[in-house]
Amino acid sequence: MIRRRPPHRVRRLRSVAIAGLLLSLLAGCTSDGESTTGVTGSTDGDTTGPVTRAALPLEVLVYNVEYGGDESTDAVIEDVDADIVGVLESYNRLPEIAANTGYPYYNVSLQILSKYPIHEPSGAEGRYALIEVRPGEVVAFFNIHLDYVRYGPKLLRNGATVEEVLASEDEVRTSSLEVPLRLMDELIQQGYPVFFSGDHNEPSSLDWTEAAAAARPAIEQAVAWPVSEAILELGFHDTFRDTHPNPVEVPGITHEGAGDRIDYLYAAGPVATLDSQLVGEEGGRGVEVGFEPWTSDHRAVVSTFDVTPVPMPVMVSVNAALLTQGDPLTVAYRSTGSDGSVAIVPSGGATSSPALTEDVTASSGTFDVDTSALEPGGYDAVLVDGDGSEVARVASWVRDPNAQIEVSTDEETHRVGEPIVVSWTDGPANRWDWIGVYEATKSDPKVDYYLLWNYTGLHASGAVPPSVSGSMTLDETAMGNPWPLPPGRYVVHYLVTDRYRSIGSARFEVTP
Repeated sequence: MIRRRPPHRVRRLRSVAIAGLLLSLLAGCTSDGESTTGVTGSTDGDTTGPVTRAALPLEVLVYNVEYGGDESTDAVIEDVDADIVGVLESYNRLPEIAANTGYPYYNVSLQILSKYPIHEPSGAEGRYALIEVRPGEVVAFFNIHLDYVRYGPKLLRNGATVEEVLASEDEVRTSSLEVPLRLMDELIQQGYPVFFSGDHNEPSSLDWTEAAAAARPAIEQAVAWPVSEAILELGFHDTFRDTHPNPVEVPGITHEGAGDRIDYLYAAGPVATLDSQLVGEEGGRGVEVGFEPWTSDHRAVVSTFDVTPVPMPVMVSVNAALLTQGDPLTVAYRSTGSDGSVAIVPSGGATSSPALTEDVTASSGTFDVDTSALEPGGYDAVLVDGDGSEVARVASWVRDPNAQIEVSTDEETHRVGEPIVVSWTDGPANRWDWIGVYEATKSDPKVDYYLLWNYTGLHASGAVPPSVSGSMTLDETAMGNPWPLPPGRYVVHYLVTDRYRSIGSARFEVTP
């Protein structure tokens, strides 16, 4: 039976949150009782100027449920009952998780559950959401899963130098954050509260300290792990370390197999951490909120904050960037006035030939689009002002519910050592879908072993927006071996969600 959240924890978190909120309100009040905290801007360049804002308590959970999770991981999410959840490895099961746990809002591409409306806004490049935690007021939320291959501490144990390991970490993991970190920095500079949850598959510099190296046999020396260094350099704070600053006394291990803390919840901007706790198996090392059973290979982290949201910027947003024809599409906007329109147009198209148009009758609003009336393909929601000028644009894709993936190679025959370009269309666009090459006589992924492979988004698969089509080049940079492939016949499979289920394949031959 799932252990319900202890009543003392509910009271403690709630009392801490209320106390922090009262302190922040008192600190931010003028003699007439008005808060003067903050100036906010827009991802589209608009600046709203000084505003009156009040803080509010917010609880956030980051949880890798492992391969889509099941009823037991759903029960954990429901029981913790955080306001926002960054869910890792939920894949296309997220709608079911939302239904099972009672969350009214979810976003499959960003892997987020929320009690509040989720906006994929113009300017976000499909990388983050604005979550409307109070009507007309938002926080920014990123949820990113970094690649697991070439785990740094394992390389160190196998004799690699620190310099070699850090170079490997930059190639596999830090490089995936180049665009997200740029966007985060812009939001922080504009005064947004920014949350960054994720499974980063890398330890933290705050954990691999000289003191930890002296106390923990698994840590031989202090290491400035580059992902955490890049995040902290932007001004984020590690919310677990906010309340557990000593990594020797509280290592906070989130993955016992790795022996490290690799799941994080960072915050920046007008956010104060009130509490942070490790959630995991009952009686587990360092676990503060225990459950039985616990089925994920990761522990979770739940943090409570005092956060001051900012007014929604001038923007147009969609509730999801990837939908299946017939799914509900909700478009929201905030404009510079009460006239203009929002046009739904083919991707990159002009507003003069829209698929449909919604008039703007107020400075902000929402409307629903019947995607069953749209042909499958890409669309933009475009905010247009009263004189017909484009203000903002955000993309979405409507999939054909009957589409079948097509996989192909650039040539049916390749010479030894010749790069092989694999392409696909109408794919499911999951995080961590992958391409695997098998010998033609041993090509059943359920029982046979792959040779070459790569994730469809390469090392950045857990950080890039979803795409139903794409291509990759298999050459000496591919994962696996051997390269070059020796002469013979091969099958390349498109496999879903880091598992061995093929939904499409193509054959090719390598000749001398």
